[in-house]
Amino acid sequence: MSLDLLVKNAVLTTGETNVDIAVNDGKITAIETGITAESGRVIDAQGQLVSAPFVDPHFHMDATLSLGLPRMNESGTLLEGISLWGELKPLLTVDAVVERALRYCDLAVSQGLLAIRSHVDVCDDRLLGVEALLDVKKRVAPYIDLQLVAFPQDGFYRSVTAEKNLLRALDMGVDVVGGIPHFERTMDDGARSVKAMMKIAADRGLLVDMHCDESDDPMSRHVEILTHETLSLGMQGRVTGSHLTSMHSMDNYYVSKLLPLMAEAEVHTIANPLINIMLQGRHDTYPKRRGQTRVREMRDNGITVGFGHDCVMDPWYSLGNADMLEVAGMGLHVGQLSSRDDIRYCFEAVTTNSARIMGLEDYGVKPGCNADFVLLQAQDAIEAIRMKATRLAVVRRGQVIAETAPRVSALSLEGRPASVNAAHYSPNGNARGSGL
Repeated sequence: MSLDLLVKNAVLTTGETNVDIAVNDGKITAIETGITAESGRVIDAQGQLVSAPFVDPHFHMDATLSLGLPRMNESGTLLEGISLWGELKPLLTVDAVVERALRYCDLAVSQGLLAIRSHVDVCDDRLLGVEALLDVKKRVAPYIDLQLVAFPQDGFYRSVTAEKNLLRALDMGVDVVGGIPHFERTMDDGARSVKAMMKIAADRGLLVDMHCDESDDPMSRHVEILTHETLSLGMQGRVTGSHLTSMHSMDNYYVSKLLPLMAEAEVHTIANPLINIMLQGRHDTYPKRRGQTRVREMRDNGITVGFGHDCVMDPWYSLGNADMLEVAGMGLHVGQLSSRDDIRYCFEAVTTNSARIMGLEDYGVKPGCNADFVLLQAQDAIEAIRMKATRLAVVRRGQVIAETAPRVSALSLEGRPASVNAAHYSPNGNARGSGL
């Protein structure tokens, strides 16, 4: 039988070496040594790593690449970023949001990032961002699994029309219920918002991903309410708490009670290392808190932890390039996750763990899974993070959609830019005008 694609001499993240990967009809059909079938295309991995694609479980695509509009965030704080986003929202157009999002998706594909969960602000009565990102989701579907979260950026109760708009967004086809309880006017309002949004998700059979306790305040403890509601509504495995940065300041005794409860409720968590280390601790002099939630302790309690990129060149973060290996590298540094097993776990935080959080089906490099994978210029996951490995080839449903020339030497710090295969990947070709 002739194959569509055959990858020879690959190394897998499981530690298997010198294996061949057979692909037909968009699926991995076999992984074994010495496959000799004819194939439409053969890639010699030459002992380099083949990984499942990178996954970003927490991003804001409606704001991406808007840096400097209408001004810069001078303080670098979360609150100024929210205020600045509020200034920008009335100036947005559907065309501009679509154009920027598609440019970001081009970049993501070149980096082997093929699944993204993006929050989309619903506190604009026009629901302009929702309309734009639903359009983007359709355009990039052949290349990227884009999951959208209805996110009341200005607060479920703090914003007068947020509840109505969130329900409208879900009716339009947004996938996940989001929230931001710590941004409500009072702790009581925050707790009420968690309960209200959890009921909406339970009634509709949807997943939940809530910005939760993105604060340095150790008394911001909405994750406890989130955990309780998860258990009481029978939503184990369907709920995620993102950021959870207040946990870095919480009393250790309280955390020793909280984490087992989260594990019991199967509440997933997402840290956003680049943003957490940049935005948190801004009121500290010295010692200055790192900001990232307790990744090691969560892992040790059996809680699934993913790492998100969160922002790229927007009101909150002026850097970023869709590189989930950079995210993993920051996560391991901030969390002091330095053992061999720790570093491999950080690789899982931007691949398998985040895929589990998003509920991706047929994900992985195994027979029967979708033929979505990345050939990295590295011999294992640790080296991939250390070297920010070049993506030699990005494969989606058995088609090579992006390729990059290898670095000249293993010690080189400079790779050549990726080239997206226009024959298979061209969602941005139909992008509309770029204005505001």
